[in-house]
Amino acid sequence: MTLHFTAEGPSDAPALILGPSLGTSLAVWDGPAGALARHHRVVRWDLPGHGRSPAGLVSEGATVADLADLVLAVADRLDLTRFAYAGVSLGGAVGTHLAVHHPERISSLALVCSSARFGAPEGWRERAELVRAVGTAPLAETAPARWFTPAFVRTPAADALVADQRAADPAGYAACCDALAAFDLRAELHRVTAPTLVLAGREDTATPPAHSRQLADGIPRSGLVEIARAAHLAPVERPRAVLDALRSHFTAEPHGDDERRAAGIAVRRAVLGDAHVDRAVADSSEFTAPFQDFITRYAWGEIWTRPGLDRRTRSCITLTALVAGGHHEELALHVRAAVRNGLTPEEIAEVLLQTAVYCGVPAANAAFALANRALGRHSSSDRNDKNDRNDQEDDH
Repeated sequence: MTLHFTAEGPSDAPALILGPSLGTSLAVWDGPAGALARHHRVVRWDLPGHGRSPAGLVSEGATVADLADLVLAVADRLDLTRFAYAGVSLGGAVGTHLAVHHPERISSLALVCSSARFGAPEGWRERAELVRAVGTAPLAETAPARWFTPAFVRTPAADALVADQRAADPAGYAACCDALAAFDLRAELHRVTAPTLVLAGREDTATPPAHSRQLADGIPRSGLVEIARAAHLAPVERPRAVLDALRSHFTAEPHGDDERRAAGIAVRRAVLGDAHVDRAVADSSEFTAPFQDFITRYAWGEIWTRPGLDRRTRSCITLTALVAGGHHEELALHVRAAVRNGLTPEEIAEVLLQTAVYCGVPAANAAFALANRALGRHSSSDRNDKNDRNDQEDDH
């Protein structure tokens, strides 16, 4: 027996394996998968007892290592000696295990709403006992609140994933809970050598953004992106944002204007947010369009896509340069972008404090005031005075 899987995209394209979250099927990747398959051979798989995978592939006391071995069996069946990997939650844990213990197989890694340790083992053991006793129906009732923001709960996509939870085989689901109970790679994150992107749902209560920050802090050569208005199943709730981030991470350095432009748009959206980029495009005119195209291809498509620095570091450098140049409107925009790239307000303050030494106290003083407002750390009267101006900022 093997895991149920699907493969789509060109057979000679770079391989990308996508792993699901506990309680879901491979449908959790329906949103981004089609677009990713344009340039990758995308392989999606079901956890044991989920979707169409047999529950008997694992038994009580299963581990994430067992699940990883099943994924490697799928890769071997498809003659994939080396592949990129992205996984949600438990699917991400499988990817982390593979990157630590089978680094020769993983070319690049993305961890979506995942963790190096998913809470106390006792909670997972209790859940396993509950499911073995009464099935998954009680968990299906509470799944929407765990998986989605309130605005997304009653959508057809949410209902379909909850149905997957309800249909999961109790034995297979419980064995996956056992695997989560035993999982703890916090002390081994430094062994991950693959370029890694960590994606967090900003409203995720199952694996809060702090879990993603721990992954990004522990994994060398990693970057962190927080997805706004997304909870635990970010690829379902914000498929475009997740797609743009993954496409930027997994796509090789672009060649040619068209590829640079596509890569630049993806990174620009991931860093600055969909709303800002949509507004910039809508506001462009015949006069400004060449400049918008230039910064998309050059700043975002050539510089921000380079693999030598992660996005957190690039945000630190950008903030410093903007303070030094006195580019205040740009600074406010990139303070918010730095948060999206995973910097905390405290880390942003450290960057600005450093600029006081090398750019001058007056420049840093102005920067702190602007950053304070951009981070929302100001009075309601300040907010009313400044919001309109901040909303009109352009970007480079």
